Amino acid sequence: MKLVQLLPFVGLTVALPWMADKRQQSGGAQPGGPITCPFNPVHVPAAPWNPEFPYNNAKLGLPGKGKGGYQVPAPGDTAHRFIPPTDKDIRGPCPGLNALANHGFIARDGITTYSELLDALQNVYNVGYDLANFLAFYAIYVAGLGDPVTKKLSIGCDATTRTSWAPLITGSEPGLVGHSKMEIDASLTRNDFFPAGGDNFSFNTTLFKMFEQSTGGIFNVSTISKYRYERWHQCRAENSQFYFPILGLFQYGAASFLYELWPNGNEGYVPNLHNTATFFGAARLPDGSYARVPERIPSNWTNRLTPYTLPGIAAEIFKMYTLNPVGFGGNAGGEFVGISAPPFINDGALNSNTTAKDFSCLLYQILSRPVPSTLNGIVTPLVEATETLLVELFGNEFNNLGCPLALTK
Repeated sequence: MKLVQLLPFVGLTVALPWMADKRQQSGGAQPGGPITCPFNPVHVPAAPWNPEFPYNNAKLGLPGKGKGGYQVPAPGDTAHRFIPPTDKDIRGPCPGLNALANHGFIARDGITTYSELLDALQNVYNVGYDLANFLAFYAIYVAGLGDPVTKKLSIGCDATTRTSWAPLITGSEPGLVGHSKMEIDASLTRNDFFPAGGDNFSFNTTLFKMFEQSTGGIFNVSTISKYRYERWHQCRAENSQFYFPILGLFQYGAASFLYELWPNGNEGYVPNLHNTATFFGAARLPDGSYARVPERIPSNWTNRLTPYTLPGIAAEIFKMYTLNPVGFGGNAGGEFVGISAPPFINDGALNSNTTAKDFSCLLYQILSRPVPSTLNGIVTPLVEATETLLVELFGNEFNNLGCPLALTK
């Protein structure tokens, strides 16, 4: 396989020197830090797979059948009934994962595992095995939000003492609230990290109301693209430390879940306000505003028929982004400084000849960033080991697209 240079994801530190010091997750007693992180002394794993309610037949982290169109939770499946979280349970910036925890498809305390994630994403949302692996692999192995030895991940705040195999060696494992790793500025319904004092994970009902007004309550690729564009410009203007890296493309992928994963088959798979609000945990009040409630799967909800795959989400990211493109980079001295990631992005802008296939390769290059050794504190990237692991997880799909593995040495 031909090797190319690793994309320069961290090249902004020269133009934006504050990034080197501050671009990190909150510590101590700050929002998202280990002191304020909820602690449940009794960890109970996700409800075990039950042949009476097989769903997609995904178990033990293995591929399921890939056939959807069934009701979730199934009638009579009390193990996956909705139970609101307690103040001891962790919830984070991803409403889809919060809903899975509130139904016991992943551990209800918010400390999940690689295997739980793969099973739940397939069984509940009919996410393809390739995409489920991509999301879990990136969060735990590449972004360092979880632990690659225990394969545990907090779906919210820093729970290193519960996820790490050796906290003194691994250092902080910030969970999904880790800023600019998976959570990025200009979220649909969450505040930017710095203006909110580190609270980049709490659901903002005012933003959800703005979202509803912008989209007219129909959450499709066109309306969400428009709102994403509006949020980018709002945050660029209001956040002096605004930063939108190439990883901001993940936001477009996550936003596609609203019309690809959440619509109800019993309602013709229309991405309407009712289902979207239920998954987000937004309860409409008489005056039209919203109150926060726990995220849940809507009643009598039937999932999508076919798996949502990695090529599928790459195509949706491309479509949503190119409808209303924004810049990649960050604020510095009152100006927006663009970044480059050849051959796709130059000076903060997407090259005009970039295709949907190129977006698949860009996701692959993000995923194939160096994977650190888990046996010591030194990063020891190995091209061969990374390539072998990616092929094992995803097959030769990316090779067939002609995507090169990023150079790691």
